[in-house]
Amino acid sequence: MASRKRTVYKTVCLSLALLVAITVFQRSLTPSQFLQESPPPTFEPQKAQKPSGHLVNPNSFWKNLKDVVTPMPTVSRGPQAWDVTTTNCSANVNLTHQPWFQSLEPHFRQFLLYRHCRYFPMLLNHPEKCSGDVYLLVVVKSVITQHDRREAIRQTWGREQESAGRGRGAVRTLFLLGTAAKQEERVHYQQLLAYEDRLYGDILQWDFLDSFFNLTLKEIHFLKWFDIYCPNVRFIFKGDDDVFVNPTNLLEFLAYWRPQEDLFVGDVLKHARPIRRKDNKYYIPGVLYSKPSYPPYAGGGGFLMAGSLAHRLHHACDTLELYPIDDVFLGMCLEVLGVQPTAHEGFKTFGISRNRNSRMNKEPCFFRSMLVVHKLLPPELLAMWRLVHGNLTCSRKLQVL
Repeated sequence: MASRKRTVYKTVCLSLALLVAITVFQRSLTPSQFLQESPPPTFEPQKAQKPSGHLVNPNSFWKNLKDVVTPMPTVSRGPQAWDVTTTNCSANVNLTHQPWFQSLEPHFRQFLLYRHCRYFPMLLNHPEKCSGDVYLLVVVKSVITQHDRREAIRQTWGREQESAGRGRGAVRTLFLLGTAAKQEERVHYQQLLAYEDRLYGDILQWDFLDSFFNLTLKEIHFLKWFDIYCPNVRFIFKGDDDVFVNPTNLLEFLAYWRPQEDLFVGDVLKHARPIRRKDNKYYIPGVLYSKPSYPPYAGGGGFLMAGSLAHRLHHACDTLELYPIDDVFLGMCLEVLGVQPTAHEGFKTFGISRNRNSRMNKEPCFFRSMLVVHKLLPPELLAMWRLVHGNLTCSRKLQVL
């Protein structure tokens, strides 16, 4: 009888062990995981889940492990929304003890003290601008006080299009802004800007002061924003709010390019030297940049680039310290990628003629053949737009495309 009881006991234990082993195998759990207490339920929103990867494909079960192809891990695109929500930035006081720092002009000292503060919260955002099929995103650098320039652009070359023609996607427009530089103006202008944005829905604004040195912040903020919200936009035109642009010529030029190519085209400066004269707007002290010349860069008045390059440019710029001249900084980022900007005769960021008194700078037949011309104020832009798109007769057409 005792022997029979021992046999039954062993049989029951073996059955239980077998049941546990089968359960572990089915759930793809290790024994230690199986014995752990189940985690408490979470209340986060459910996300679409991929197959776990632990399930066995019957067709490959008997294959040798070396014959089974391991899927490549997916590369994260980074944040899926703007992830900077607070401004938490203090001055780099370690610099104040350096003798060379004390010799700098006040605005350079200010720039260096806060150069490490790279990203700021968003105040106005329109991620929907990149939804759907977008062929060209027109991005304009502006400041909060220059509503008249934005209005003139909306009436002329910044007008959006549902189709760029030839089966291409839409053309969308955005303006990039910081906050008012003067404290006493900030609340008033912010209210006006909020109303403007309710009317048009085309303003991206971040919580940093609009100033000349902060134009570089505007560059990197846009590139980060584009990397988050615009995975499929094919091309970008980026320019100032005081330029004339011919959208027809831009789209004709882009018809010969593919979005995957390293397109970065504009009015390119090569072997440009840092300006050392203190009375010049673009003066740079030697302690900030000691090399004899800058890498090639496109004048910031206006340039075209491929969307795929813009994503890579964002990550390249994040490897560099900020530089106070925005278009030079982008040239430095392109150098990191090994990409050379392409010069094009249709981009005139210093005017059609560098002689400001030249009649060429007022001749509509020249404007009709160009892609970008700098610099025109709102009344001049509106007048030139009407001339170029009116019954204009030119003796000959310039071939710049």
